[in-house]
Amino acid sequence: MTTSAAPVTGRIALVVDDSVDQGDLLRLHLERLGYEVALVGTAEAAIESYRRLEPAVAIIDLMLPGIDGWQLVRTMKQEVPECVLIVTSVLGLEDFPIVDGVLPKPFTAADVAATLALLFPAAPAADDADHDGGLGR
Repeated sequence: MTTSAAPVTGRIALVVDDSVDQGDLLRLHLERLGYEVALVGTAEAAIESYRRLEPAVAIIDLMLPGIDGWQLVRTMKQEVPECVLIVTSVLGLEDFPIVDGVLPKPFTAADVAATLALLFPAAPAADDADHDGGLGR
């Protein structure tokens, strides 16, 4: 997986997922919401990226090769506490008290928009992001 370049201005989202399909789907949903997206496949690449890009939000898959998503979350909480951290999971927020939000799997465009709207009240509402008729693509 390659890193997608994103300028250091505007709303930047860092997506950390070793699944190319999941990462590309998140990128599509986030770009539709107006985010510039940096997509990486490992925690090691994420650490380099967030230090350079200063993202507003990071969406992290917990099951990563090498450094796992939990360690990445702990590292980011210490190094970039202003970055909103969301994990993708089949579990709920109560199972992840260290993060700011949980994006349920499987997710749709409306799920991505709703999760971000809760954390960034000025973000577009879920209805604004549902360009695909509710299909989640």
